[in-house]
Amino acid sequence: MSQNLFRREAIEHQKSYWTGKAILLKGVSPAIISVSCLAFLLVAIIILCFFNFTQRIDVDGEVMTLPHPLNISSPQMGYIQRQFVQVGEQVKKGTVLFELDVSRTTRIGNVSDANILMVQEKITNAEGIITKLRENKNDFLQTTRRQITRYENSLKETDSMLASARRGLAEMDKSLTGYSSYLKQGLITKDQYNAQQSMYVQQQNTFQSLSAQKMQLELQITQLRSDLTVKSAEIDNQISSQYNQLNDYRTQLVENSANGTIMIKSTIDGRLESVAATPGQMVEAGSSLAQIKQTEGIQYFLLLWLPDRSLPYVKVGDVVNIRYDAFPSDKFGQFSGEILSISSMPATRRELSDMNHASANSASPVTLYKTIVNIKNKEFLYKGRKLVLANGLKARSVVFMEERPLYMWLFSPVNEIVQSLKGPGDE
Repeated sequence: MSQNLFRREAIEHQKSYWTGKAILLKGVSPAIISVSCLAFLLVAIIILCFFNFTQRIDVDGEVMTLPHPLNISSPQMGYIQRQFVQVGEQVKKGTVLFELDVSRTTRIGNVSDANILMVQEKITNAEGIITKLRENKNDFLQTTRRQITRYENSLKETDSMLASARRGLAEMDKSLTGYSSYLKQGLITKDQYNAQQSMYVQQQNTFQSLSAQKMQLELQITQLRSDLTVKSAEIDNQISSQYNQLNDYRTQLVENSANGTIMIKSTIDGRLESVAATPGQMVEAGSSLAQIKQTEGIQYFLLLWLPDRSLPYVKVGDVVNIRYDAFPSDKFGQFSGEILSISSMPATRRELSDMNHASANSASPVTLYKTIVNIKNKEFLYKGRKLVLANGLKARSVVFMEERPLYMWLFSPVNEIVQSLKGPGDE
């Protein structure tokens, strides 16, 4: 009965009855729409024709310093015996940093120490031989010089006696001539003349004996002087030979010492930044031991690797924006730099590998060119702290390339399509 309480017409009327007023808005004038569209198109055309856009690329880079920090490496395999400096200390060129033990030990002991002891004994023996040779030389020189002095004195006496004999022989020759005339005159007998002649012959024999003695003394002196020169030269040669042998032994001593322990020194003046090994630690050949950074005259540069597609648009003197990974740009902002040089030859795979670049191990590496950028701000303040750049700091640089109007960028795809449709020989 409840379904038939109201008429169907009344129910339909209630369903279609509006509970509020219907308000119709008046439409926008077509003139206003046309003017707005024309203004929008005009602004778009002006922007496309008179506004330019510069193409830019992000390039990975790395901060480097000149001179570079020095990486001290182990020349041989061994273990660190002693460490002479600590991190943060200032070191001079030639300062000993580490003592590296590279010796070998067998059942009979340390091989290097045993070799050093044997070589030291050889050096001691060689030095003893040299000392004895010098003593023998001095004794020989003194003895020979004394003999020469005695012979020279004897020669002087012989010369004196020979001169006296020569005068006596001359006088006896005159006397014999006189006796000959006396014999002819009958003033003396034949026996007296023969006695005088016999005395003359004796005097002549004495003169000849003294002459022979003088010649013998001169020969002896000449022989002694020759022996003095020759024997002295022989002893000097023996001493020189022993010195050469001694130098060989000393060279062996140095080599054996190098086979035992090696002193690792600093080759520059600077500050010890880090130490990668401790006493007692075994290290391989080429292992990093420490890093030394120079504290004076340091220049900071940014090393970039530009792709080949950017070379036509980038030149020396262009300004680039730099963002350091260690200093986020949202807090520290961007930094400015100026391109100093661009390599004319692409970087080799070995160079990229040494710089730990990602494309070095790529199957199809991109052709990259080494670019040096001068960094204007080397240090800056943050909350009262002084922050300084460091060698090896990673960075990304925004490099600005070609600048063209917007409409040319808009039609770039069309130009590519047109070029792809050209036939052979079309320019």
